[in-house]
Amino acid sequence: MIYAGIAIGVAAMAGIMVYAHDNQENYLRDDAVLAPAAQQGAFSSESGFGADLNKEQWHEDPFADEAAEVRAAYESGG
Repeated sequence: MIYAGIAIGVAAMAGIMVYAHDNQENYLRDDAVLAPAAQQGAFSSESGFGADLNKEQWHEDPFADEAAEVRAAYESGG
């Protein structure tokens, strides 16, 4: 009886995780906009106490070429 309860609980949790993953993966609102970090590569702390970060200053981006293509497509409206 204990093993059956554990099995049912594990199956229920697995189902919840699959549903949540699929729901998040397919959810994108029509009015969604890029975050400032995605547009500029920089972001500030919302509280004002943190450092202003620019990800390009800290490491070389292995996806820089792809990012440039996506940014060009975004800016051209396509």
